[in-house]
Amino acid sequence: MSSKLAPSILSADFSKLGDQALEATRAGADYLHIDVMDGHFVPNISFGAAVMKSLDPLETAPYDVHLMIEDPDRYLGDFVTENTAFITVHQEACVHLDRTLDHIRSYGVAPGVALNPATPLGMIEHVLDQVGLVLIMSVNPGFGGQHLIPYTLDKIRKLRDYRAKKGLDFQIEIDGGVKADNCEAVADAGADILVAGSAVFGRDGITDRVKALKALI
Repeated sequence: MSSKLAPSILSADFSKLGDQALEATRAGADYLHIDVMDGHFVPNISFGAAVMKSLDPLETAPYDVHLMIEDPDRYLGDFVTENTAFITVHQEACVHLDRTLDHIRSYGVAPGVALNPATPLGMIEHVLDQVGLVLIMSVNPGFGGQHLIPYTLDKIRKLRDYRAKKGLDFQIEIDGGVKADNCEAVADAGADILVAGSAVFGRDGITDRVKALKALI
């Protein structure tokens, strides 16, 4: 089975956001990755729900919301739309992760949990039967354009093997440094969804780059 592609709008030209989101969707993007940063959990501020919801009138790919924020429970409802497929929170940002996942599920949205590169998989072992998505960060979150950290592919392999052993059915996503020259290795390691930012957005030729990445994975 081929992997899916989730272009991150963080790297888009925000003066052309709607047009670029539509172009990526029509080229074959499976999700639009929505990177939300608060300047506290990560050292950067991106955008809030209003920017995401500005795309609601358009027929874009479903939203894959990634909350890199402290106290995410306060804001979960803001990111729930008819087009929201996943809302993912960081294990490191949640005091009561089990409760937060239940909160997301109460909106009828699939909950996801993310791990920073150095956070071990064991930190989420007890909630893996409650999630629809596990996001492995392959860079330290906060900024686009970083290089993929090689050891994160080992985390994906271990998570893939654990999922098979336990008979679980969550999807494995990778975010950070995914490019044309490494996406095949990332998919082979076991990633079901690949987030790509600067490899898709930020300059002309979005359609060609989406199609090229999709062909590789």
